[in-house]
Amino acid sequence: MSRPLRIALPKGRMMDQALQLFEQLGHGIAPEDFASRRLVLPSTDGNFEFLPVKSADVPVYVESGVADAGVAGFDVLGEHGSDVLHPLDLRFGACVLAVAAREDAAYPILPGGGTPRVATKYTATSRRFFAARGLQVDLIRITGSVEIAPLVGLSHWIVDLVQTGRTLADNGLVVVDTVLESSARWIVNRASHKLRLREHERMIGLLEAAIS
Repeated sequence: MSRPLRIALPKGRMMDQALQLFEQLGHGIAPEDFASRRLVLPSTDGNFEFLPVKSADVPVYVESGVADAGVAGFDVLGEHGSDVLHPLDLRFGACVLAVAAREDAAYPILPGGGTPRVATKYTATSRRFFAARGLQVDLIRITGSVEIAPLVGLSHWIVDLVQTGRTLADNGLVVVDTVLESSARWIVNRASHKLRLREHERMIGLLEAAIS
């Protein structure tokens, strides 16, 4: 008998939404397991194992083959350029990767022709975005909250995920451009897809039916 399909999930709200979907399909997690400190969570029917990991690590686990499949935001896939299949948009976790700035800030050209400084976690995506528009910028990689950067003079603009826009508004920032629209995607390891094709096709079919 083959081992359960191993699914990498991003900790947080997106993981909760993914697990609700699996629960709907009859592949939930027992409450005692979910509440435990276990790092690998089995589904109650024994067909799946779930790996809760940081969102940026989901494609790493799937690409390496440690996980057969996973759930990752399109923003994460674009930033890391992971070599995985992503056959399905799961239609939750919708957000926008956007350029934001102070309400009085100039965009896309600074007065006097200076080079804009942009704070972001998404340096690769931002570099491609601004290059495609012919804009030269200095990117500053920030791993924590980037909203503070324009307020203290570290950057002119930021590139970050926006869902409701509340955090931006609370800090006097507004969206000035859209980089990409993101949502949760079902991703699959290429080798696992070949070796366990029937299982993957069945899973994709079930997910498609559940979200349609």
